[in-house]
Amino acid sequence: MTDYRTLWKSWREDLVFDEGTRAAAAALSDEEAREAFAGELTFGTGGLRGVIGVGTNRMNVYTVGRATQGLADFIRSRTDAGSVVIACDSRHMSAEFALDSACILAANGIHAYLFDGLRPTPELSFAVRHLGATAGIVITASHNPPKYNGYKVYWSDGGQIVPPYDRLIIEQIGRVQSYAQIRRMPRAQAEESGLLRVIGEEVDASYLAAVKANVIHADVCREMGKKLKIVYTPLHGTGNLPVRRVLAELGFEQVWVVPEQELPDGDFSTVQSPNPEDKRAFALALALAKEKDADLVLATDPDADRLGVYAKDGATGEYMPFTGNMSGLLIAEYLLSQREALGLLPADRANGALVTTIVSSNMAHAVAHAYGLSVIETLTGFKYIGEQIRRFEEALAANGGVPDKTKGAYVYAFGFEESYGCLVGTHARDKDAVMAVTSLCEAAAFYAKQGKTLWDVMQEMYAKYGCYCEGLESLTLEGAQGREKIDRMMHDLRAQPPAEVGSKPVLAVRDYLTGERREMSGAVSPTGLPKSNVLYFEFANDGWCCVRPSGTEPKIKFYFGVRTSHCADAARALEGMKEAFFALLEI
Repeated sequence: MTDYRTLWKSWREDLVFDEGTRAAAAALSDEEAREAFAGELTFGTGGLRGVIGVGTNRMNVYTVGRATQGLADFIRSRTDAGSVVIACDSRHMSAEFALDSACILAANGIHAYLFDGLRPTPELSFAVRHLGATAGIVITASHNPPKYNGYKVYWSDGGQIVPPYDRLIIEQIGRVQSYAQIRRMPRAQAEESGLLRVIGEEVDASYLAAVKANVIHADVCREMGKKLKIVYTPLHGTGNLPVRRVLAELGFEQVWVVPEQELPDGDFSTVQSPNPEDKRAFALALALAKEKDADLVLATDPDADRLGVYAKDGATGEYMPFTGNMSGLLIAEYLLSQREALGLLPADRANGALVTTIVSSNMAHAVAHAYGLSVIETLTGFKYIGEQIRRFEEALAANGGVPDKTKGAYVYAFGFEESYGCLVGTHARDKDAVMAVTSLCEAAAFYAKQGKTLWDVMQEMYAKYGCYCEGLESLTLEGAQGREKIDRMMHDLRAQPPAEVGSKPVLAVRDYLTGERREMSGAVSPTGLPKSNVLYFEFANDGWCCVRPSGTEPKIKFYFGVRTSHCADAARALEGMKEAFFALLEI
């Protein structure tokens, strides 16, 4: 491994770097340089994510350019006529990274479709298939703090790259050993040659038409849209225009956008974190909701793939927060109940699939069972849900379009994950908050016609299925020492898994790295999922906890889930499980 001082010297002196970069490198302190040049910014299975700045371990035109050159080399190794769609969010340097990527692709003879401004990640996913592109790139760090940016790659199916493409692209990037290998074409030349095409309204209209095609009761939206009051915030991101447009086109007339958070702002200056999972991000929206007496309060993250929700309690009038599990399950209940009523579920219900992740609520199984559907679990990350959709479609095609679960030919019913993401329909292959807003507002209109709020409906679901409660705790451990601590924690848990957590005996341990589920009785069975550094502990009555290092941030994540008969007991049971588990780890 090259010493950071050697790399630092190169960035200060080598003429492959522009004058501004050399000056910025020279201005770093030794401590800053140590972190900035602590190896290469790793292109993981989803792409790049890191702090913006100079250095091999930072997001800049050189590290992003290297990734794009590697992607270009991979595409050229497979086809002579490749094309890539590129989108970006409102973060610092997003537009610059997007344009530079387009110019690099053009220099390599690959057609680049570049959006004319900010666009949500799910629209990028849609556009890849809509335009018949080989791949897609979206510049975003999702809900991370302002100092971060990211770079995600999508393949021709509209989903994020998964095996084997992730590994093959990573290998190709590894062959770009010098920034001098990055080829660039001036924008004017790229546009003149036809290798760079700016796109916009045509794709927007097609995307929103695909979103609206998933609406079940458009008539109810038009009727109740005159009465239902909605407050929305895009949190300075990409959701503002598409969300407002689709709601207006569906007939929702009383929609207020938080004015302080309406416009793009890479500093996300009105929030501590532009993350709809963070209740503090709703402060301005809730204040506006109280002023307008709103029924529903919605927030999307900067790239509009995640949705946060508050809904009014019909009994108290208070605004109540939904977790990602809750909003996903409510959408599932609405969709499945209405499709059942209209005869739109598969004739053999078990051929329909609700797709979720291993760290999402076990209530998914209860909901799916109520409608006779199958549940397919994936590893953490919506890309694996998108991958399942592709597999379903391939199996259906191979079976002549006839659903048959024994052959993997499922009909996709719905997919969600706990981290505030879901997908209604198959127009995209990633979580889609624009679509989620649409479905939730439709559900709110439908239930409002019955005199119910979404919070009221959620309570009915708890009465029907049991009180499921989930929680997530993350431990941030930055730098090399942090990575060592995370590795040691996973090693110790794997080597000596607990026999009990508090007073609850562990029934089984799933080790997704070995691919084994081991019961305490000794019975061993396969997990059935790809290998991943994840440990999952099962308890009685649908209780569980799961531990995994984050793939995008310097964190180790702890997920917990419980089920109780009475909702008043669920929060206490969850906290008890957390405390007992952390006591074992001495955290």
